Amino acid sequence: MGDVVNLLDLDRDGLTAFVERLGEKRFRATQLFRWVHQKGVADPDAMTDLARSLRDKLRGAAEVRPLPLLSEQASADGTVKWLFDVGGGNAVETVFIPEDDRGTLCVSSQAGCAVGCRFCSTGHQGFSRNLGTGEILAQLWFAEHQLRRRLGLREGERAVTNVVMMGMGEPLQNYGALVPALRVMLDDHGYGLSRRRVTVSTSGVVPMIDRLREDCPVALAVSLHAPTDALRDDLVPLNRKYPLAELMAACRRYLDAAPRDFITFEYCMLDGVNDSDAHAKELVRLVRDEPATAVSCKLNLIPFNPFPESGLKRSGAARVQAFAKVLQDAGIVTTVRKTRGDDIAAACGQLAGEVQDRTGARTRVAQGRVDVLRRLERSRGSATEAKA
Repeated sequence: MGDVVNLLDLDRDGLTAFVERLGEKRFRATQLFRWVHQKGVADPDAMTDLARSLRDKLRGAAEVRPLPLLSEQASADGTVKWLFDVGGGNAVETVFIPEDDRGTLCVSSQAGCAVGCRFCSTGHQGFSRNLGTGEILAQLWFAEHQLRRRLGLREGERAVTNVVMMGMGEPLQNYGALVPALRVMLDDHGYGLSRRRVTVSTSGVVPMIDRLREDCPVALAVSLHAPTDALRDDLVPLNRKYPLAELMAACRRYLDAAPRDFITFEYCMLDGVNDSDAHAKELVRLVRDEPATAVSCKLNLIPFNPFPESGLKRSGAARVQAFAKVLQDAGIVTTVRKTRGDDIAAACGQLAGEVQDRTGARTRVAQGRVDVLRRLERSRGSATEAKA
């Protein structure tokens, strides 16, 4: 049969094709799919309703390939962070956030990230490679079945009720591996998650937003973080390729097929950078008042989680509330995200893992900070001359 197939790499269509290549009937794929994803079983001999012929063929031809676990950390608030080895000196992080009415798993899609947002620790680590479908799903497979055992859940009870593709990486820059993984999450014979409970977060890869709308329209969250192109160019470099007008148009198109009637815009609150009342009013114009860019949305304000390389600070609580009030007074649904897991560096923007950078990100970041300081000095000098 050649190389051993990782069953986590295959959605149900792919698994059906594999089973047929083994000379077995199509319905066996659904049985096998349930054993792997619903029951977390990796040993073919334990899959008792499979034909003996199929179990014999699976040995040596297929396996469930989990990611080696390097470490686990638990936060005082119940958040759990796992570090998984993905080979080549790279490791990715996965976070489980328990709440009274849900259990949310934050899943990584890349080893590192090539987008390089200023406020994100992952981007400062650089980029090594995309994860495969099996590596994305292995995070969910491990978390769901590990937590079921740990929490003593009965068969049919879920530990993970929501998945957010908000871990390390830009999911839409790993589209080929992402979509089959999403389909397994949604499949009633897999994890059976609702489209409303699976969220893809993107910094704004416009062509892939359009493709996702056609291929697998799950809930969409867009990392916005600025109301103008000038500011967003600095905070989210991808904006230089896909500016706000193009991004907002893609969001409007997405709503035609999306499982929700709104887009979630994420906005990281940065002290003195994007958090003034003037910024809030510009944001209102962008998402509501300007016909060319207006889109039905919810705003999620995110407290910044500082790290030394960023050179940025978190907005104060009073400033965040004042910013939120401007949006709410304009009739925009606005929430302030509660920081979870920050004592174990598991909060938003803190995931860094271990990345063998192939992009020179650390050098670029260091140079970028020098350039920013030089611009500030020039600006101060001009202001002093003007006063004189």
